[in-house]
Amino acid sequence: MGIKVVKFGGSSLADAEHFRRVADIVKADPKRRFVVASAPGKRCSADTKVTDMLYRCYDMVHNREDITEYYAQIAERYNSIIRDLELDFDISGELEYIRNAILHHSGRDFAASRGEYLNSLILAKFLHYDFIDAESVIFFRDNGLYDEERTNREMRMELQKHERAVIPGFYGVMPNGTIKTFSRGGSDITGSIVAQAADAELYENWTDVSGFLMADPRIVDDPAPIQSITYRELRELSYMGASVLHEEAIFPVRNAGIPINIRNTNEPTADGTMIVASTAEYDSKRIITGIAGKKGFSVITIEKDMMNAEIGFGRRVLDVLEDHDISFEHLPSGVDTMSVIVSSAHLEGRRERVIATINKRVRPDSIMIEDGLALLAVVGRGMVKAKGTAARVFNAISKADVNIRMIDQGSSELNIIIGVEEHDLEKAQRAIYAEFVK
Repeated sequence: MGIKVVKFGGSSLADAEHFRRVADIVKADPKRRFVVASAPGKRCSADTKVTDMLYRCYDMVHNREDITEYYAQIAERYNSIIRDLELDFDISGELEYIRNAILHHSGRDFAASRGEYLNSLILAKFLHYDFIDAESVIFFRDNGLYDEERTNREMRMELQKHERAVIPGFYGVMPNGTIKTFSRGGSDITGSIVAQAADAELYENWTDVSGFLMADPRIVDDPAPIQSITYRELRELSYMGASVLHEEAIFPVRNAGIPINIRNTNEPTADGTMIVASTAEYDSKRIITGIAGKKGFSVITIEKDMMNAEIGFGRRVLDVLEDHDISFEHLPSGVDTMSVIVSSAHLEGRRERVIATINKRVRPDSIMIEDGLALLAVVGRGMVKAKGTAARVFNAISKADVNIRMIDQGSSELNIIIGVEEHDLEKAQRAIYAEFVK
């Protein structure tokens, strides 16, 4: 029998009623043997995620504030789930230990990770599954980077000892024994790691939406769902702001050739979106797979006559960015002009030094930095087979009275990246969607 690894997000484990839905989903398929759990999310729009509450507790201790009443609210979130599920389960000792650890400055990552830890203990009890603590199977190196080789080895050995188990998402352990978390949304990464180690046939990621949509529903009204998407397409859309799945979560399963199925806990019969290594299938009527955009970019424009004849010019410019710990996004350039797109946030506090150093290294005729740029990605594996796709994109933007500041298309023709003014981003997205989705 094959193995499916299932991960449930915070919205899927926010209260006892959601726990029951999760249990029904898990037990509906005997292949769902390993479950990765997040901390309780919001029960309503006015609610607070438990992870955020734990972060606040840590900050309150740091500011020498009394956490007694506030921590009691966190404890009640878990105790109410246990009561409503009618479980014979006492976690008062765990809660007291965590409270004392936070009071004694155990670390911000430790505090945040306890949301997943406690929720996983309760879920394991409710499902009658074993519990595997993530700190015993997920490892980081001294420099804080994820240790893939050791984790895969130790995780694989541990999973073989259990027929069925629940593993907390979001965290692992440093070589010195302290807890280390992934970035927010890191439970997606944990699920992918477990799927790789288990040699799973499928990684199911359950959340509160029925898969990926072709565009942001906050910008485009009722966007169409995406039935299937490749890892490469997902990577492009995730980087540009599509946030259903943590963008780093694809790497362990992609390397192992394991597909991901994005599913909706509240609509378990919906097929969701399949994320696969490759597929020849695409909708010939739509051509594009999805649209996503992100604001907050700046353009460094460098001009110099005969730049193209100066050996090493581009390398020296990029060396300056590397020296200032700044990565670049795109390099749209001409014969005597070089433009470098970077995150505006990465320029903060470094702007004048970057300009001065570039002036010193390459002696340009002029250099300037312009802010307020947004990048828009039009992604689709079908674009390479459809003539005139770029023309349709540009015409749609033109008809919407939006000025294009930058165009970048890779040789694979998987995506077209367009730079527009930040205030035009939503207008451009709606125009492109209307052009390709009738």
